[in-house]
Amino acid sequence: MARLRGVALVIAGCAVVAALPAAAAPQAARAGDPAVAAAGWSTWVPKGHKLVEAIHGDLNKDGQDDAVLLIKATDKSGWVTNHHGERVDRNRRGLIILFKGAEGYQLALRNLTCFASENEDGGVYFPPELFLEIKKGSLLISYMHGRYGYWGYNFRHQNGDFQLIGYDSSNNHGPVVESTISINLLSNKMLQRVNINQAADAGEERFKETWSKVKQPKVIKLSGMADFDAFDIQHELGLRAP
Repeated sequence: MARLRGVALVIAGCAVVAALPAAAAPQAARAGDPAVAAAGWSTWVPKGHKLVEAIHGDLNKDGQDDAVLLIKATDKSGWVTNHHGERVDRNRRGLIILFKGAEGYQLALRNLTCFASENEDGGVYFPPELFLEIKKGSLLISYMHGRYGYWGYNFRHQNGDFQLIGYDSSNNHGPVVESTISINLLSNKMLQRVNINQAADAGEERFKETWSKVKQPKVIKLSGMADFDAFDIQHELGLRAP
């Protein structure tokens, strides 16, 4: 189960689909597990990095079991003292995507620094958790943030890269969902749902739904994603001022 930061996303085809709950987080092999060692993933991990997790699934519709490796830098200078006086590893994390073929695995994408450390300062709350999943041919990159909700991105392999085709987020107050956003970049449609029952307990929300068109953004590629923490899709679509 590759860890994530606050929102899950699932958009299949041209339909906006409900976001995954935390309980649906995918299973993945962790560094040190026999499955990881047997797969020989360490040969794909560059010097100065370590393997954190590996997930598997078909990403290019050829029926083969492709692999996504979550890796992390091991630079000693990345260790810092946090505001609690604890030494923590703030080295950044990234992705290596491998396509499986008749002669083994081949490199499809490498982005070694697109994720912050799992030990970033979460302020008054813990930092969001990162999860990776391969589902219906897409790579889902999601962040879970406990009582505050979640958000996530749907990338599909096309035109020689992994392109963003969808986004989902949920803004929560404890167990109560206050609002959600689902954006489908294949149809350029967005669904916004706002809870209008301000006295609602969990499961008692009543949502006002609003569909709208969004402008066609520039192609957003996973290979060019510098920092997911700094990426604001609503700004990219002109829905929010910078």
